[in-house]
Amino acid sequence: MLDAPSPVSPNQPERAPLPQLRRELRGWTRDLAVALGLALVIIIFLYQPVKVEGTSMAPLLSDQERIFINKFVYRFEPIDRGDVIVFWYPLDRSKSFIKRVVGLPGETIAIRFGHLFVNGKELAEPYVPASYLDGASYPPLEIPDGEYFVMGDHRDSSNDSRVFGPVPRQFIYGKAVFAYWPVDHFGSLTSSATVDAASK
Repeated sequence: MLDAPSPVSPNQPERAPLPQLRRELRGWTRDLAVALGLALVIIIFLYQPVKVEGTSMAPLLSDQERIFINKFVYRFEPIDRGDVIVFWYPLDRSKSFIKRVVGLPGETIAIRFGHLFVNGKELAEPYVPASYLDGASYPPLEIPDGEYFVMGDHRDSSNDSRVFGPVPRQFIYGKAVFAYWPVDHFGSLTSSATVDAASK
């Protein structure tokens, strides 16, 4: 005599039929593929991973640090003072530089013993540690229309507009927005983050 099947405990969920599990797995796989595809589109067309070389943007960015730049942001908003930008090196278009915008088109820039002046007024630069100022001077320069004066935060080790002049707008192709490696630098590269980096 065969035993009757044991009744299902009210606390035990019934197993989904195998075809239903397969349908759910196919749905999850499809959703995952769509999500990965969207992520790739965003990374390829909107954001670009880049590796920082050199120490000119220390303490915000260190040598060999990996960051994302936004390649489309300046199609929708203006370049502002304080932005950390990536651009083609004006003296060699095969190279890219990363610096901070300190002077805007039409402004007059001057540097007196390491301190930056814009239109005759000293610019507060909380992102530059005092020990990174180089004490050098730079004569007044009126920035041409459509060009930007850029400098590295580590003034002692930066090849910037003091050497090669203002950067034309068409050479600027991205804004540094996020650091992802090393993990202790993981986070947004906003204005508050640059100040925090300088205070460490």
